[in-house]
Amino acid sequence: MTLPGGLLETRTASEISEACERLQEDRNIRVLVLRSNAEDFCSGLADEFDRYAVSPDPAAALSRLRIPLVALLSGECSSGGLEIALACDIRIGTPDSRYSLRDPLSGSLPSWGGTQRLPRAISLGRASAMLLLGTEIDAATAQTWGLIHSLADDLEASADSTVDALLACGPLAIEMAKEAIHRGSELPLRDGLRLEGDLNHQLAATEDRAEGLSAFFAKRPPDFSGR
Repeated sequence: MTLPGGLLETRTASEISEACERLQEDRNIRVLVLRSNAEDFCSGLADEFDRYAVSPDPAAALSRLRIPLVALLSGECSSGGLEIALACDIRIGTPDSRYSLRDPLSGSLPSWGGTQRLPRAISLGRASAMLLLGTEIDAATAQTWGLIHSLADDLEASADSTVDALLACGPLAIEMAKEAIHRGSELPLRDGLRLEGDLNHQLAATEDRAEGLSAFFAKRPPDFSGR
């Protein structure tokens, strides 16, 4: 999925949400890579942007996808652009990328989950500085804080290796691992462990789990079917 870069228009945001709705039903897609075809991943929202005209918002639509999401972040990633990136599972940035969530400086408030996902990604204190003070951080700081997972001069090459690693895993196992991480992080530890156990029981009854065991004992690469 490719963004036009620069300021995000209402129409583009709607197209992202609509595409996610279609992807929910497509079991042939196993990984989604989100990138920009411009220097900046997304420098914010256009002046005439109507946040309430897009439902669900792009970040919510992306977060509902079962498949892993990889965001390739270059240049400026700000406001709604950062909220979209935060909805992705793996975030890879260029060394010159930069990140901010400055909505209060313009008298507005993030409304695509930024106030909730950012503290979960980098801690409450760091998120408060970014949001309340309008602090912009560089790529090295973003990686140290855990906002992005790796830096790459060549985003496409890094994306290829990341996608290959994800495709080598069982698709059902990846989906359930993602569910365990996101749902479990909002639960007390005891309930999170119960969730993990329940998902393991579900996975044990799948063809993918049987194939994984068979491939292991036969010392061959597994051929997962997603069933």
